[in-house]
Amino acid sequence: MTTFTNGRVFTGESETAFASAFRVVDGIVDWVGDAADVTDADAVDLGGRTVLPGLLDSHTHPALLAGTAAAAECFPPAVLSADDLVRVLDAHAATISGADAWVLGRGFDDTKFPEGRMPTAADLDRIATDRPVLVWRCDAHSAVCNTRALEIAGITAATVDPEGARFERDTDGNPNGVLTEIAAVNVVAAFIPAPSRDEQIDAIVAIGDELASRGIVAVCDLLSSRIDRPLETFRAAAERGLRTRVALYPGWDPEAPLGELTDDDRTGPIRIAGVKVVLDGAYSNRTAWVHEAYPDSCDHGLRLVDDADVLAAGDWARRNGVQLAVHAMGDRALDRVVELFEDQEPWLDGIPSVRIEHATIVSDAYLARLGSGRMSFGIATHTVFFFAEYDGYEKALRVEQVPDAYPIARLYAGLEPLALSSDRPATAWSGADDVMLSVEAAVRRRTYNGIEFGAEAAITVPQALLLYTSRAASLSPLEGVGRLAPGLDGSFAVLDRDVFTVPDDEIASVRVAETWIRGERMFLR
Repeated sequence: MTTFTNGRVFTGESETAFASAFRVVDGIVDWVGDAADVTDADAVDLGGRTVLPGLLDSHTHPALLAGTAAAAECFPPAVLSADDLVRVLDAHAATISGADAWVLGRGFDDTKFPEGRMPTAADLDRIATDRPVLVWRCDAHSAVCNTRALEIAGITAATVDPEGARFERDTDGNPNGVLTEIAAVNVVAAFIPAPSRDEQIDAIVAIGDELASRGIVAVCDLLSSRIDRPLETFRAAAERGLRTRVALYPGWDPEAPLGELTDDDRTGPIRIAGVKVVLDGAYSNRTAWVHEAYPDSCDHGLRLVDDADVLAAGDWARRNGVQLAVHAMGDRALDRVVELFEDQEPWLDGIPSVRIEHATIVSDAYLARLGSGRMSFGIATHTVFFFAEYDGYEKALRVEQVPDAYPIARLYAGLEPLALSSDRPATAWSGADDVMLSVEAAVRRRTYNGIEFGAEAAITVPQALLLYTSRAASLSPLEGVGRLAPGLDGSFAVLDRDVFTVPDDEIASVRVAETWIRGERMFLR
């Protein structure tokens, strides 16, 4: 039993719910109240610091991180040009032994490059011509590889584009190394040697430690099938010390149907919680599926799967008692999700049966439609996207769309199952899972370079934190977390400054000083 006292404890019960003391017994909170009522001489004195319930990242990718642990980070602000990208990858290549070893990177954002173009094989050939090089774009939907990687994958001028994707080409029709959308990337990435299972397990444990340093105690992995046997692998990581709760959402692949789930698969701190379908691309590279063409083009983005596959994934989720999560960014993709499911009967109680991931453009009419159908919907969205990727959104959004772009205030008022999240590493910023960065962006509605982005959609600090705690918990089956309340996990974060009173432009500088998971301190800064 441990009693904690003399804190400013945000319980997550509401925007104004604070306490000053609480008690944890066998990893579970059994009392929350006033420090004046504490009589335990051994109580831990919090020194007046601010305490939050353990934070939830409702859309992130630890399996992807574990599967690409060998990749160099190429995120802004460290990489802001093709020359920066080559420099970082070249330095990384020097650390890799083996003449045939792949040189991998992730996270570049070409919209921030002064030349305003995607890097190509010609750029990456400056790193190596005798071994393969591949670097994923920040959205994780597209990538660039060098000439050697194209040769290994057998991609030539005669190669047919995969459905819903493209091998970009030069003016002579030859592939230029740019791989647009997941199906094209996978043709090349299939040849990358996978890390060993032991390496993946160790990487997941390390990711858990990093999450704890952010105050994050539970996550939803929204494409857990990026590694083999994800449930088994994550549970093995728990045996090695992973304490993070993890809800796994494997991707839907009609060529490799998912098996039926057992009760054991669906229960426990690490569980299969749903299935994910990627319906369209991303706004930052103008592949999100949209009604009206992108500015100065006739391009409507990419639809990546057809109705039959989306419905089949929904049937599997219903049959197995888990959620369907649909990646939908463009307004046309968002409309299609509702059209396919609004008249269906929900199959889950307490949480939405259908989650919409990202949901970039949400009008008042669309939000009303989400609430009026028979189906229960929820949304996992972001503020780090417009903060980090403004350069891409500036080129992709029409002026009249900006008021409906990531309208967090509207969503907060109109949809209970709602979360902010990081999408790490598919976000164009180093440290995208820093919750305080997202909270500041939600409050200030300003981009990384200070541009105002839809100020009317701003929310308060308590509201933003609820979207990382109790409101986030209402979106997915991450049981026992999201609030500091009797009967729930004794998991919480202690901050080094009071996020509720610091100036708005200093919120992102607030750091987690300690993270406790089920009554055990797992991180001390």
